Amino acid sequence: MFSFWGKGLLKGLSVTGKVIFRKNLTEEYPLVKPNIPSQWRGGFAYEKDKCIACGICVLECPNDAILLVKEKDENNKNVPKEYKINLGYCLSCGLCVESCPVNCIHFTKEFESATYLKKESVLDLFNNQNLEAERSTYGKPVEKKEEKEEGIL
Repeated sequence: MFSFWGKGLLKGLSVTGKVIFRKNLTEEYPLVKPNIPSQWRGGFAYEKDKCIACGICVLECPNDAILLVKEKDENNKNVPKEYKINLGYCLSCGLCVESCPVNCIHFTKEFESATYLKKESVLDLFNNQNLEAERSTYGKPVEKKEEKEEGIL
């Protein structure tokens, strides 16, 4: 009976011993910003000059988190009048970014999007395009490193 309990105790202590002696991963977040991966799906940037107001991003959004109001200009073409994303409902799935035919909406590497009030979670990207934010490489082809195999004929 003791050998059964002894094995479990030794296994548990071995797991604890491995964790105790590994390197700490603590980051000093407010003072030092973390290193965000290049394909991070954080905030949004919107280029209203490129947008053709086709509405494909609105149709692709599974939670109806995007509001696009469009109007006709003097050339009878659709132009965006209002573009908002409700981050409270946004899944950050990337379907809007992938489906845009003119690539006018992009993910950024921003990660601080917490708000105190629900109404502050709505991004007005038409008036605040957020073009100065560092862009994510999400939706772009990943460059593969070519590995040379030596000794294989």
